[in-house]
Amino acid sequence: MAPKVLIVTGDAAESLEVLYPYQRLREEGYDVRIAAPARKRLRFVVHDFEPGFDTYTEKPGYTWEADLSFADVEPGEYAALVIPGGRAPEYLRGDGELRKIVKAFFDSDKPIAQICHGPLLTAAVDGLRGRRVTAYPALEPDMQAAGATFQDAEAVVDGTLVSSRAWPDHAAWMREFLTVLRAKAPLG
Repeated sequence: MAPKVLIVTGDAAESLEVLYPYQRLREEGYDVRIAAPARKRLRFVVHDFEPGFDTYTEKPGYTWEADLSFADVEPGEYAALVIPGGRAPEYLRGDGELRKIVKAFFDSDKPIAQICHGPLLTAAVDGLRGRRVTAYPALEPDMQAAGATFQDAEAVVDGTLVSSRAWPDHAAWMREFLTVLRAKAPLG
């Protein structure tokens, strides 16, 4: 039986930041599940960078079924956690069930991959204090306020925590995360 990887997300998550790790980890052979506030069809978004805009733009993206709700997650069943970005982490960080899940992964030192605005969730459980991370560059002050050292890089590895800035950095992010994941939860 392949080790299970949990992706936690919700509506307004960045499409690529959910689906790229979902497909890449499945391709590798891991059993990947998506959890959300409720088991339902999620509506993702596409964040893009366009000339003349001071920040990213947002357009409707793919829809995808959540496999289970946060309340149904047993963190001990999973070898690793993936936290995509988009707008979802901004409101999900207030979800008590999700905070328990994220904290359980930190407490057991399991691999965690976070990207873009995903570190807002790990900051909400005080998981970044004393760590090196990257995130969407506009979050540098948030990362510093959470006690982390911010690095503007494609991927930053600090122990079992692997972070990345945004979807243009996917290749570096997943390469580093898979190195950590294979060491902690090898495929049979």
